[in-house]
Amino acid sequence: QVDLVESGGGVVQAGASLRLSCAASGRPLSNYATGWFRQVPGKHREFVASISVSGVTTYYTDSVKGRFTISRDNEKNLAYLQMNNLRPDDTAVYYCAADTSDPYYFRSYPPSKWGQGTQVTVSS
Repeated sequence: QVDLVESGGGVVQAGASLRLSCAASGRPLSNYATGWFRQVPGKHREFVASISVSGVTTYYTDSVKGRFTISRDNEKNLAYLQMNNLRPDDTAVYYCAADTSDPYYFRSYPPSKWGQGTQVTVSS
């Protein structure tokens, strides 16, 4: 079983950048496709981005394309979400997730492994 721990959240002003990290333990992250989701209180958890095991293939929700970049370092058992030009509507709890399925399906079928989340707050 892989355990996931997110870090890097915080409070920033609109236009700023943050990099979220997802550290895996228990099993190699290289066994799993990885993704990021976010959730605002009272709303469903939303797909943000996903990445294949090799790191070659990535997917993004439309609202973050061109601003967010997902990446991974399998040797370090880490995944990242670089967030640039943050906007107030990016405010949410961000979750790292992993699954053995194809990352293309992350937006439709929730992954099986989840971290506890990290809060990102963007002020205007």
